[in-house]
Amino acid sequence: MYYRRPSGFAFPHLNKQDERFAVAQARYGLGGILTSLPGCLYVNHPNRIGDAEYKPAGLAAAAAADFTVPPTLITNVPDDARAFIKEHGPAIFKPISVPLYLVDGHAQTVPVTEVSADEIDDSLTGTMHLFQKRVDKVADIRVTVIGEQIFAVRIDSGLLDWRTDYSTHMYTPLAAPPAVEQSMRAYLKHFGLVFGAFDFALTDRGEWVFIECNPSGQWAWMEPPTGLPMTAALADLLEGGIHGW
Repeated sequence: MYYRRPSGFAFPHLNKQDERFAVAQARYGLGGILTSLPGCLYVNHPNRIGDAEYKPAGLAAAAAADFTVPPTLITNVPDDARAFIKEHGPAIFKPISVPLYLVDGHAQTVPVTEVSADEIDDSLTGTMHLFQKRVDKVADIRVTVIGEQIFAVRIDSGLLDWRTDYSTHMYTPLAAPPAVEQSMRAYLKHFGLVFGAFDFALTDRGEWVFIECNPSGQWAWMEPPTGLPMTAALADLLEGGIHGW
């Protein structure tokens, strides 16, 4: 079963209370069936996706898998954020999760931005925020792991957040170092995943610095400019070439 970002259940013809009830029945009824299929190869299992989408859990798993991870702080305490930025700056802020954020009715990506200590004020106390030491990078790397196959692509854009302007990209396929490949396998095994889209920052020393792994990440846009057979790899996986970890 290929499970990737399905829309939520909706019953717009019902009143709010009845809709809330119906959504719960659908989620735990149909949803419960979909998560309980005997002998099914999941790409990926919905519950495993849910576990892996918690960024603190992902960072902890990355450290345990021996990735190089930038110094990171998750907090809603302004003084702690200022102290972190002063110690590790330059620093960046990025969302811990990416819910649907609409601007003029259009879905927007919340970009990674550099932040200074004097920009931190008491509004930080309202919810949790993630701060991280900015990696001095020469390029980004997106690695798509599909079953046993690994597809690594260097992305040259000159941007802090390459997702903000795809027209700037140059793509170059490359091989993942054996140590990085081993860490990716350990990371995916930790969460029970057979698919993962890893993001790394590449330093001028050739070091791959872990940024995150998206268990439902995009990949198809990289196939045409690189010629990497990712669609075929996914089709092979779904045919049952691998039956889990």
